[in-house]
Amino acid sequence: MVKSKTILVVDDEPRTRQGLTRMLETWGNGACSVLSADNGRDALDLLEREAIDLLITDIRMPEISGLNLVQQLESGSPAAQPAIILISGYAEFEYAQQAIQLGVVNYLLKPIRKDKLFDAVEKALQVQEERSRMSKIQRMVDSKLLDATGDVNTLAEPVQEALQYVSQHLDQGFGLREVADHVHLNSSYFSVLFKEQMEMTFIEYVTRLRIQKAKELLLQTKLPVSEIAERVGYQTTKYFNKVFKDYEGASPGAYRRGGQAAPK
Repeated sequence: MVKSKTILVVDDEPRTRQGLTRMLETWGNGACSVLSADNGRDALDLLEREAIDLLITDIRMPEISGLNLVQQLESGSPAAQPAIILISGYAEFEYAQQAIQLGVVNYLLKPIRKDKLFDAVEKALQVQEERSRMSKIQRMVDSKLLDATGDVNTLAEPVQEALQYVSQHLDQGFGLREVADHVHLNSSYFSVLFKEQMEMTFIEYVTRLRIQKAKELLLQTKLPVSEIAERVGYQTTKYFNKVFKDYEGASPGAYRRGGQAAPK
């Protein structure tokens, strides 16, 4: 279980709000902080004051609905946004469609079973942690800075150029040698330099970036897995499936079914 996380439960129904809070406190066993709010306005205040890792919110609430709450979060920094699980007592497909468009990690119907809730929370926290990690890496690309030990160090120019190249050509097939040539370095030296400054190999960096993009497409679109594989730079679906499963412990199809449950 992911530790040291803060979860915010928002629901205008006291029984549901208190029940979810108690279940999550028991599940977290002291490792997670569980906050609650009975309306969207108070939730926004908490989100401004606290670093929230996961937001679990009812869809239908007075004044500010769960969907409105999520939409207002869209304008903030991606790195600061929590993972989101929407809950509802109404099995209406239009809600699920809007949830997918807003990048919601999961959609649960009331009454919520403990096992379904815990599975959804674990998945959401994993997604949030990966988003945070990849957002940090992307900030390195954008600002050309690396903050690895608390001191801010400027990346070597060839590494900066390599990161920009990877970001711009992620959907294309390229290897270490091609990128090394692009930054005018010997491939062996480039490999050592990249690992020294990024604290991971070039191949691992590219793979993580591709898998993260694939996860977003799996959760937020209905694109077939074969097309997603192409969009993140894999020439064959079979190899993409293998790499994805190696990193995520599940096939792309299983990840999509577990990460974005549509109402029945």
